[in-house]
Amino acid sequence: MNYSLLHIFRNTPFGRETFLQSLYFCNTIGAYPIVYIPKSDKFLLYFSNDAVQVDLNHSYLNAPETAKRHAEELFEDMGLKPMFYEPKNYTASTLPDISTNFDYLCCPRSISDLSSKIRLGHIGPKVRRIIKHASFPVLITGPVFKPWKSISVFLGGSENSLNALRLGLKICMASDLPLNIYTLLEKKGEEDYRELIRKNSLESLVAQYVSKWHFYGNQEFDTMLYEVPHDSLIVLGAYDHGIIKELLLGSKMEHIQSTVLNNLLITGPHCNISLQ
Repeated sequence: MNYSLLHIFRNTPFGRETFLQSLYFCNTIGAYPIVYIPKSDKFLLYFSNDAVQVDLNHSYLNAPETAKRHAEELFEDMGLKPMFYEPKNYTASTLPDISTNFDYLCCPRSISDLSSKIRLGHIGPKVRRIIKHASFPVLITGPVFKPWKSISVFLGGSENSLNALRLGLKICMASDLPLNIYTLLEKKGEEDYRELIRKNSLESLVAQYVSKWHFYGNQEFDTMLYEVPHDSLIVLGAYDHGIIKELLLGSKMEHIQSTVLNNLLITGPHCNISLQ
């Protein structure tokens, strides 16, 4: 894949773990990571229908004299060529404009809040807003680097959920790792979901690449989360109707955060995933 991932580098032990997840993700799917080392605690992301000001906590500016060297060392450890992003435009002298012309963006589970809140299942409001407006999937990493050995797609009945399946298939084809689907049967039966796959011309790809499709009853949400492998990349859709209604706006997302520590690859409503 000739794809790129933007990573906002934090020169701390916690930031190292997040960056290792980005590097592993890129190595696994054949993408290339591009690192932005912030020089101020704010920047702007311009989307087609919104501009999001990201306010970083002070840890992102930690030890600027060693940040680039530490990032380069991690690049080299993963066998990847170091690539860095330098903003060209500024809305204000300390407010750089960061391009959104990337294929993926890596975020910790919270950008501007303390990392200690992660274990409480906290998603930062700016991360929610980025996912809502981004045209690319957002990788939200676990707190500690762990290689993932499979892909788990949460599939409901919405178009955005189907986008998550397309993305999962895309990652599967690029990585040659096993793919499983997890569906919570809320108002429909198994055959309704299989018919949805047929109507969207995904039946042959699902038959070829999906190892197993797991179905759970409406009250088995916790069981489903437990049975997702701990070393699997979870791919899911947000801000739509399906397995998790308005995923990042409701309590279920916070429940996922406090229950699983897997890496999450999330497609928002403006993602358009193509298998071409």
